[in-house]
Amino acid sequence: MNADVVYLLAGVSLLLAVVLPYALRSAALSAPVVLLGVGALIGLLPVPDDVRLTPSDDRALIEHVTEFTVIVALMGVGLALDRPLSLRSRTSWRRWGSTWRLLLLAMPMSIAAVALLGWWTLGLAPASALLLGAVLAPTDPVLASDVQVEGPTTDEDDEGNIDERDEVRFALTSEAGLNDGLAFPFVYAAILLAGSGSFADWGMKWLAWDLVGKVAIGVGLGFVVGWILAKAAFHSWRQSLRMTETGDPLFALAAVLLSYGVAEVAGGYGFLAVFTCAMTIRSAERNHDYHALMHEVIERLERLLTLIVLLLLGIALTGGLLTGLNWRVVAIGAVLILVVRPVTAWTALRIGPRARAGSGQLGPREKWATAFFGVRGIGSIYYLAYATGQEDFSDDSILWSTVAFVITLSVIVHGVSATPVMRRLDKRRDDGEVGPRA
Repeated sequence: MNADVVYLLAGVSLLLAVVLPYALRSAALSAPVVLLGVGALIGLLPVPDDVRLTPSDDRALIEHVTEFTVIVALMGVGLALDRPLSLRSRTSWRRWGSTWRLLLLAMPMSIAAVALLGWWTLGLAPASALLLGAVLAPTDPVLASDVQVEGPTTDEDDEGNIDERDEVRFALTSEAGLNDGLAFPFVYAAILLAGSGSFADWGMKWLAWDLVGKVAIGVGLGFVVGWILAKAAFHSWRQSLRMTETGDPLFALAAVLLSYGVAEVAGGYGFLAVFTCAMTIRSAERNHDYHALMHEVIERLERLLTLIVLLLLGIALTGGLLTGLNWRVVAIGAVLILVVRPVTAWTALRIGPRARAGSGQLGPREKWATAFFGVRGIGSIYYLAYATGQEDFSDDSILWSTVAFVITLSVIVHGVSATPVMRRLDKRRDDGEVGPRA
């Protein structure tokens, strides 16, 4: 196959990326499902070897493409969230209650469950089992758009505040924005376990630095960068620096790269920095239309990057990425999507006060929906590529096959079910049948 055919296939796929989100808006099928299928079909053709990315030969490229895709998505998620988070307001923290439960309770339980399944079912070494649990723990901000908030609004509640009304979409969006960064300490734990052995040799350093220090640096620098950029964009005394007057939405892309770069150079978690930066910018002049402009540009870039990754993943699926696939891998994938995530998330969401309107709590039906839609995706690919570049894992082929299968299963199961489930919840919410009274 020559380069002209590659251009043709890329053009057709890009056209699908533009058309499908609108064509499938009312269908029980998501664009990622179709794009992944297109990639898989392309992989069955005699495409050039350069198109078939493999973890062994193209690990660094896979890592950086997925890394950039995730940080762009994190900026979009942060800009899309309308609900403020004030560190000095207990009410504000309570409104994020579902998010904290998903992060602090459901995610560690999920990591432990998947790690145990990997060790017991697949026979993975402890380090590889822990890595599998860590890379499959975070939900994905890239592929979960069908169950997330659509973007920044200027709608005010009864008290004059902008706030999400859809608790399910808010919980899933905010969880995806934060758990990518918070999964990193467990990835590092797997790397240290593979290279250094006993927990006694590295445990205290990991607790102090990887689990606490780097999180604090990422969040802190993200806030500082976001505060400075917001001041310049909205309130600078120089007109040339006030992006709200020039209306250039590429300012958001600069914020992505700047916050991520500063945090990574300082040794913190860049994923957390990007999301925190986006949230900080969103908190400035919340009613301003400039937020929607920035989000639109980020969303379009995210869609393009998602297209590239899904096509390459689809091609890889039918090009050898699933060589380690067996019934045990299939069983772990199905258990994670259908049992581990729903049960751990539902258990975490059950803990806490009775749901009250505006409290950030979910009604019974909303809890089940939130627990079910734990979309796995591009973040898992990044973490696995990063970890295998830092340390040798003896079971890396099984790890890649398992992660690829889980992502594929998640894209299909969640992609097919998202539209009808969310549409039904929306209808019941409009009728006053879901939420705290459910």
